[in-house]
Amino acid sequence: MIRIFAAAFLCLTAIAARSGAQVAKGTPVLGPTDAKGQPITTQIYSDEATFDTEKRVGTFTGHVRVFDPRFNIQSDKLTVFIHKQEGEGLEKAIADGNVGVVRDKPDPKGGPPSKAVGLSEKAVYTSSDGNVVLTGSPRVQQGLDTHVATSPETVMILNQNGQLTTHGPSRTEIRQEASTDKNGQASPAAAGTPSPTKRSP
Repeated sequence: MIRIFAAAFLCLTAIAARSGAQVAKGTPVLGPTDAKGQPITTQIYSDEATFDTEKRVGTFTGHVRVFDPRFNIQSDKLTVFIHKQEGEGLEKAIADGNVGVVRDKPDPKGGPPSKAVGLSEKAVYTSSDGNVVLTGSPRVQQGLDTHVATSPETVMILNQNGQLTTHGPSRTEIRQEASTDKNGQASPAAAGTPSPTKRSP
């Protein structure tokens, strides 16, 4: 079963780059600041972790979990690439094997954000555009709707606002919540309201 933790890589920055030490299990990692100028802490948990200070590459393997105020992620392996220039932070991150990605999707009406949950065999985050690219039979669930690749070649891109773009064949499953009557009992959908559907490619 694919383990769902989740998501984007947005800033696994400064991973022992200044000290050159190996990253310990669960070590807090400082990334860029948030909108209020406060430092953001990213925690990476794994069975094994190493950092090559010369190449500025961090590698985490075995039950990798990443916790960040803006995202969570789980995978079998995670490789992060730090910009060569000091202070530039994360350049790219690659998650491999049983990947789960979650990104918040802002509510245009100002309400609480919804979650966009992506599953795939590989995910690549690049800081230049903030996108997470999912490959290897990806699927993304947003609310009650699920978007599923119908070809192993299909690519799904989840941006930093939780919006999804798909390149290649896919199937979209649209579900609706059961309506309830005044007594709180489930009732049939109102006349003219479509029942749950599946759209074939």
